[in-house]
Amino acid sequence: MSRPVIGITSYAQDARWGVWHLPAALVPLDYVDAVERAGGRALVVPPSADGVAETLDVLDGIVFSGGADVDPTHYGAEAHPETDTPQARRDAGELALLEAALERDLPTLAICRGFQLLNVARGGDLVQHLPDTVGNDVHKSVPGEFAVHPVEVKEGSRLGSIVGAGSDVTSHHHQALGRVGDGLVETAWAADGTLEAVEDPSLRFVVGVQWHPEAADDQRLFDALVEQAREYRAARTK
Repeated sequence: MSRPVIGITSYAQDARWGVWHLPAALVPLDYVDAVERAGGRALVVPPSADGVAETLDVLDGIVFSGGADVDPTHYGAEAHPETDTPQARRDAGELALLEAALERDLPTLAICRGFQLLNVARGGDLVQHLPDTVGNDVHKSVPGEFAVHPVEVKEGSRLGSIVGAGSDVTSHHHQALGRVGDGLVETAWAADGTLEAVEDPSLRFVVGVQWHPEAADDQRLFDALVEQAREYRAARTK
């Protein structure tokens, strides 16, 4: 049986390699490796609001990756001084893709920015600069280096069945979920009360985490995603 195809949303920004400095669609290789180790075939998906249906037609699951802050206009707020410069192309493309993926009940794993995007897509909002709320920067102690901290996971949740009751996680973020979006259930929290995960129990597999499992070589969420993608593929090819 061929491997399920797992889309990974890409960054869209300037990048340097060799003698080149050009706009690029890219994604950290850790995402690709995690999908491939889980038995999936990774497909990098650049942001575009066009051709969403034809993109989803070839996918059996999708990962919404990390990256820059979501433009606060998408949840009716003005930008905080620490909020990233908006990336209109990425926001528009990923919101269209995410909303269509949820409509299809496509297995979805949302990571860091993707986790926040999921909440915004469901009508929630974001805390734009977490240190203003919790009084420290434990979730991103050093820019460019992942922080490690524990989370407590809700018993009986889909997430809990995958990662257990508690775990140290790898993170790098200064924003967090505020008002939780429609249909999403809170499933994990940091020691300072920051919401670290949500899921939609009404759908096949929609799990969002604020941390970066790919950066910690934590296969469990990717294994679960690919397992669900394999079932999704089998069901649609009957």
